[in-house]
Amino acid sequence: MEHGMQPPAELKTGTTTVALTAKDSVVLASDQRATMGLLIANKKAKKIYKITDRIGATIAGSVADAQAIMDLLKAEAKLFEIQRGRPMSVKALTRLLSNIMFQGRGLYMLGCLVGGYDEDGPQVFYTDYIGSVLSDKYTSSGSGSPVALGVLEAEYQEDLPKAKAIELAIRAVAAAMERDAASGNSILVSVIDKDGYTELPKDKILKIWKKQ
Repeated sequence: MEHGMQPPAELKTGTTTVALTAKDSVVLASDQRATMGLLIANKKAKKIYKITDRIGATIAGSVADAQAIMDLLKAEAKLFEIQRGRPMSVKALTRLLSNIMFQGRGLYMLGCLVGGYDEDGPQVFYTDYIGSVLSDKYTSSGSGSPVALGVLEAEYQEDLPKAKAIELAIRAVAAAMERDAASGNSILVSVIDKDGYTELPKDKILKIWKKQ
């Protein structure tokens, strides 16, 4: 699908994040390398954010923009819950993010994958720097996304068990890290289901990663 605009060179960022739906959950995964041109600026960058108890988002782009917008989404989602007496849905939060990006139209150097679980079940959305929104069963963002998407295309199946979905997400990010110099160092994984948002322990991720 054409987005109508191509990002300028300064908006092309180095990272790999993936999001996919499983039978009763959503899995978000990312590498942890932050780059500034050819410099590896940080080896433990946070690229997955908890927005609510059942919604998370990955980021690719400017760290400053990401931190500001993730904080804004958290505040707006909390305010919505206080005012309405119910949590914001995954689709509504994604639309809020889309509106913020569209109003800026290139002002914010940021692309996000939003995943969550609500009354409509597990959902994943892709958003870009001008506010486009695409719903999918699996998706990826960042400079390593072509490699990660290749793995997902080859191995994704409907209604994957949670454990298999976690393995696939790790495998997709790990493959991208092998071929994309701007992605690397380590892997983060978060899982969202009816019981809430969980960050996988580093030792568990490493154990699965080394088995690939």
